[in-house]
Amino acid sequence: MIRLATSAFALSLMTGIAAAEPVAYDFDKSHANLSFSYNHLGYSTTEGRFGEWEGTLLIDQDAPENSSIEFVIDVNSLDTFWADRDKHFLSADFFDAEKFPQASFKSTAVEKTGDNALKVTGDLTIKDITKPVTLDVVVAAIGEHPMAKKPAAGFAVSTTLKRSDYGMDMYVPYVSDEVQVTFHAETIETAVSN
Repeated sequence: MIRLATSAFALSLMTGIAAAEPVAYDFDKSHANLSFSYNHLGYSTTEGRFGEWEGTLLIDQDAPENSSIEFVIDVNSLDTFWADRDKHFLSADFFDAEKFPQASFKSTAVEKTGDNALKVTGDLTIKDITKPVTLDVVVAAIGEHPMAKKPAAGFAVSTTLKRSDYGMDMYVPYVSDEVQVTFHAETIETAVSN
């Protein structure tokens, strides 16, 4: 499940007839986290994360509908902070990671819903099952990074999935079918090589 790729920011500035090209941004993985949580038997919330991913993000600040994101996650990088549970989740009962080592998301539409809010619709594929998913995106900040002195952007992304949609319905409804997914990330403009 690992390839959440790079992020690209498009500043579509009109100069006469032509518009500027999208600007690519890289994810700062030291300030990013892809996590999930679910209810366990009504007694607790169990959390986990995926540590390995790559992503490509294209953002058109002036025309958000032209923006896009793709990412791939390394399923084997799953970590629920309990080794036996990780082993079970990676087994054929759940992710079947030996057979399906990656999951992916590819956006199909981006809609601006507020000053700092977007809805990103796309196709999420887990275990070769593809379903439409909508991500709620809050743009935390866009501007010059105070340390890197480069254009930067930060995001908080959330959605709720039903694991049974992807062939992982063991213990439903006792263990929640709904899984909350959260992704926090900082991105910095990609260095341009001449």
